[in-house]
Amino acid sequence: MVIKEAKFLMSNTRVEECPAPDKPEYAFIGRSNVGKSSLINMLTEHKGLAKTSSSPGKTQLINHFLINDTWYLVDLPGYGYAKVSKGSRDDWRKMINYYFQKRENLTCIFVLIDSRHEPMKTDMDFINHLGQIGVPFVIVFTKADKQSSVKTDSTIAAYKRTLLQTWDELPRIFVTSAEKRTGRDELLNFIDEVNEQVKAQQ
Repeated sequence: MVIKEAKFLMSNTRVEECPAPDKPEYAFIGRSNVGKSSLINMLTEHKGLAKTSSSPGKTQLINHFLINDTWYLVDLPGYGYAKVSKGSRDDWRKMINYYFQKRENLTCIFVLIDSRHEPMKTDMDFINHLGQIGVPFVIVFTKADKQSSVKTDSTIAAYKRTLLQTWDELPRIFVTSAEKRTGRDELLNFIDEVNEQVKAQQ
């Protein structure tokens, strides 16, 4: 897939105010500071499309981007940021759950995980929750350039072992680096494939 156009559409906290659900939608989410904005900017080749920040918890809204006039990319607020109040975390949980369950054109969720860390409870809880509510997702390991490929492979193997304790089948897994552009083609080809499947079902 060639990204010819990527443009920001809107930010909001209400599913009802999201763009018309007339195109496949791919949502990106992960723990705060996982490198989500950098990955989105690398994928779209638009350096400032998603706002990057050194302070975790920057994204607090559902941010919609229109790609090639054919599909939506959504930047969702990160989870697991300790300095946010319990009330804010509860509000976030309600907003995200409502979005997951009510957004009819939501095609796949990309769960971003920092490849430098062994399986973390916040990530596992979130993945298991997606399984419980039946939302399609894949796992995207980020920041692979920050360590050796042996260490990245070790992290992925640990996640697979942990997942297989509760899952019969593992989701698709991608390895990325925003710095080195690793995984860009694989992610975009996957989106292309799914878009074709969606088109065939219409």
